[in-house]
Amino acid sequence: MIHEYPESFARFYDLIYHKHRDGVDNEYFQKQIKSAKGKILEIGVGTGRLFIDALHQGADIFGLDISQSMIDVLFSKLGRDQHYRISLQNIVDFHYDFEFDLIIAPFRVLMHLMGKDEQIRALNNVYGHLSANGKFIFDTFVPDLEQLINGVQNRTDFEGEYVKGKKIKRMVSTKPSLINQTIEVNFHLEWDEDNELRHEDWKVPLRFFFRYELEHLIERSNFEKYMIFGDYHENELNHDSKEFVVICQKKSNL
Repeated sequence: MIHEYPESFARFYDLIYHKHRDGVDNEYFQKQIKSAKGKILEIGVGTGRLFIDALHQGADIFGLDISQSMIDVLFSKLGRDQHYRISLQNIVDFHYDFEFDLIIAPFRVLMHLMGKDEQIRALNNVYGHLSANGKFIFDTFVPDLEQLINGVQNRTDFEGEYVKGKKIKRMVSTKPSLINQTIEVNFHLEWDEDNELRHEDWKVPLRFFFRYELEHLIERSNFEKYMIFGDYHENELNHDSKEFVVICQKKSNL
């Protein structure tokens, strides 16, 4: 199932996630990108939060996303001569005629895959596009048991101005399903425009994972080597970990 960002959410994405994600994961992924020697692919490239900086630093980076509205925002930041680097594709069945030394899927991309079959297909598709010894890095959050039981109701997670004198607010509600291991997230946007208060809602499901489930999932795929860390400094998992940072490596041809 495709869950494309509405145009209003794509429009305000950079403003909101500049607050929520800058300083959380961007330094880690930029470090990984800089250490890659060949082509790089960012899955879930969105509006270019990581992609733009990497490209400016000289990385030979490509990006794909399932949401045309997000890609349109990214295109507006790029010269037309660089548009060939971006494509509308899905992690499950994307295709390139060349391989990558590094593929990243930051900020919960795999959590948008609901079923085991598409999760395995995605991992194997990534594997098939990696060069020998190439790496695939993705993240998911460590489930918060209290939120899995109680959910979240109309929590304001962003409030500010998108231009001078015009306010925007986002509220989040979640409806967890323990049996299905899913969280239905409802985003509610309100913003001032043309002397009226506008609003829009967007619902998207996320599939949460536990540690050993992730291990079993990767071990069912073509990947034979992987590590799971507890944060973006690659510290070991412990009871305080909030992230699963997963690094899968393709085996050498030797």
